[in-house]
Order: sequence, then structure tokens, then C-alpha cells
Amino acid sequence: MLQNKTIFFSTLDWGLGHATRCVPIIRDLQENNKIIIGITPLTKTIFEEEFPELEKINIPPYNITYSSFLPLWFKLMLQWPKISTALKTENKLFSEIIKTHKINYVISDNRLGLFSKNVHSVLITHQLFLKSPFANRLAQSINKKYIQNFNEVWVPDFESEEKSLSGDLSHGKHFHPNVKYIGPQSRLNKTKTQKKYDYLFLLSGPEPQQTILKNKLIKLAENNSTLKFALISPRPTIKETKNIETFFCPDKIKIGELLAQSEVIFCRSGYSSLMDLHALNKKNIILIPTPGQTEQEYLAEYWSKKFGSKTLPQNKISTFNF
Repeated sequence: MLQNKTIFFSTLDWGLGHATRCVPIIRDLQENNKIIIGITPLTKTIFEEEFPELEKINIPPYNITYSSFLPLWFKLMLQWPKISTALKTENKLFSEIIKTHKINYVISDNRLGLFSKNVHSVLITHQLFLKSPFANRLAQSINKKYIQNFNEVWVPDFESEEKSLSGDLSHGKHFHPNVKYIGPQSRLNKTKTQKKYDYLFLLSGPEPQQTILKNKLIKLAENNSTLKFALISPRPTIKETKNIETFFCPDKIKIGELLAQSEVIFCRSGYSSLMDLHALNKKNIILIPTPGQTEQEYLAEYWSKKFGSKTLPQNKISTFNF
């Protein structure tokens, strides 16, 4: 465990998952170190809620956009010049932060520009080995190049491949000399409660795909009025209807309670969501990968084979039978 360090800690902001999964890590580190958190408009809410006492510095968001029809891998390829520029800008900004705040340790959850030769740099990621449908060797080469800028890699998963939650994404022949498995990370705790909902819709991820998913799930629920649904959304959503109870940006206690009260969970197959469901020992899961997001498509298939969850393509939601 680190001691007497001044640590700059920041996370990727493509959705809230990277921020939420880092809460227990920050909580452990703050006991013996000074923590300064880099926040964006999206991650600010989580970190202000969890750590109101810690110093925070605004850093630029990556502003990566998704498409309503293009697969994510293709959209990211089109945006690579913008991403590359953002990483260079981020690295330059971090050099100033180091000087101003006397940083001697940085921990970055998937912000690939937050490293420096002047401080010990740690990357948190479960994607050491990419799954790309196109030019995978090139994509992995770029991924490897950025990862090797860091002194250490912390993987939020079990080291044992038998127990692994992320499968081939984090297990293989490592190219980095200092990979450390820190175990799955979740800020949620188990709650004992009575069943209240037949199904829970857990929305997450960037727009416009989040709203597309929400609208499809709401229509599905409205067509099955004899069942009771809960819907958790990080953004304001519809008014409650007869059989759908909605919750806008609930705190972690309420999220844990709602998950415990629900028989079956519909959600994206984002890794942070999967770690939360693992922490709560939820078994009845229906995973809906973001279209074209190859990491989520792989995780949905892997969890289906490994843990017995079900996979539902987004374009097949209307055909789902309860």
C-alpha cells in the first residue's frame, strides 16, 4: 500500500463506469496519502458525492461521440485525429499539474495521456488485449504503445483465468513487465431486501445509444403491463407510468437496493456494470452490448458462456418474450 504520496487520480469519462469503479481504490489510498482528483463535467457528480473533502482539478473531457447507426469501432477510427490531439494536450496539461501541485504519483483509469517520466505512472485498465473487427494488429500496436508509457498496469480483475471477469481482454502473454491484478472493483454493497420488481433496466454509457436503448426498453415494458419494472438512468428520463418506476441518478445505496429488489437485470455489458453485478452476486442478467462496441460484444458472449447470463442484441429487443 502506498504511503506519504501526493497522488493525482483521474478517470476516463465515456460514461460513469470508470469513475464509479475507482471509488474503492481512492478510498483505500486516501488514508495514507494526499489525493487530488482530476474531474470532467461528467465525473464531477460522482467524485463530489463520494469525496467532497478532496481537492479537485478540472481537466478537459475527451468529447468522443457515438453514432446512432455507425458501429463504434468505425466511429472511433474516424475520430482518431481528435483523440490523438486530446492525449497530447492532456499530457502537456499534466506536466503543469505536476509542477503546480508537487505530484509524485499518478493513477489513471484509461486516460492514456496522464503519464510522465518525472513521476511514477500507473494505468488502470482491463483492456490489455483489444478485440477489433478491423486492423486488430494495428489497433493493438497503438494500444500497446500507450500502455508502455506507464510504470505499472493495475488490472481490476482476478489474476486466475478460471475466475476472470474480463477473459481474454486482460489475460494473455503480457507485453508490459509490471502488471498487477487488483481484483474486481465496485462501490456497491450487498443489501438484503424483498423482491419488488420483476425487471430492472440499468442504463449507462454515452449518447445517443443510451437514449436509443432507453426508448426500446420502455416500449417493451409498456407492452407488458402485467409486469413491474424499475429503470435507473443517469439522465432525466420519462415520467413514471403504471408499471415503470424510474430513478434518476440514485446514490450508490439506492442503486444497490434496487438491484437487490429486482429479479432480472437488463443492462449494457460494460465492464464496470459487470463488476457491480458480480459484487452483488446477481445471476439473472440480460446483457445488451452497445452496437459496434467490440469490447462489450466480447464480454456479453464471454459472460454468457462463463456465468450463464443471456445476450440480447439491441435490434432484437422488440422480439424479447418475458
